[in-house]
Amino acid sequence: MHWAASNDDVPMIDALVAAGADIEADGAVIADGTPLADARAFGQWRAARRLLELGARPTFQDAATLGLLDLVEARLGSDPVPSPEEITQAFWGACQGGRLAVAVRLLESGADIDRIGWGDLTPLDIARAEQADEVVGRLTDRGARTAAERRAADGG
Repeated sequence: MHWAASNDDVPMIDALVAAGADIEADGAVIADGTPLADARAFGQWRAARRLLELGARPTFQDAATLGLLDLVEARLGSDPVPSPEEITQAFWGACQGGRLAVAVRLLESGADIDRIGWGDLTPLDIARAEQADEVVGRLTDRGARTAAERRAADGG
């Protein structure tokens, strides 16, 4: 299931579920999570949508990356609230997914606009890599930097 999710293989996901596979099974390449975590992390949007249709339960980062603003809002309003690190990781995911509304909401909640995350990329870097032009525009307007710019500014 994890392989199918990380390769956007929706027919295989359907076949595995029909055969009784657990869509919530741990074992993902990313943090030993679920198939949805793999689909999200590798930008396999069709697989991620299908897993959600089949009842997969998204984490906060999954919800942010996939643009599920209602779930993000619910988590931001929960007790305990997400940590600054969780908010920043979710923000990076929203930028990866090109989810402008979620990215803006997470910035309002204190996300670090220049955090260097997975693949040595800042949110601006990943938004550019994914051709998320609206997100790139908003980040640029807010003064976001690439990883190279951040390192140069920090003297390294």
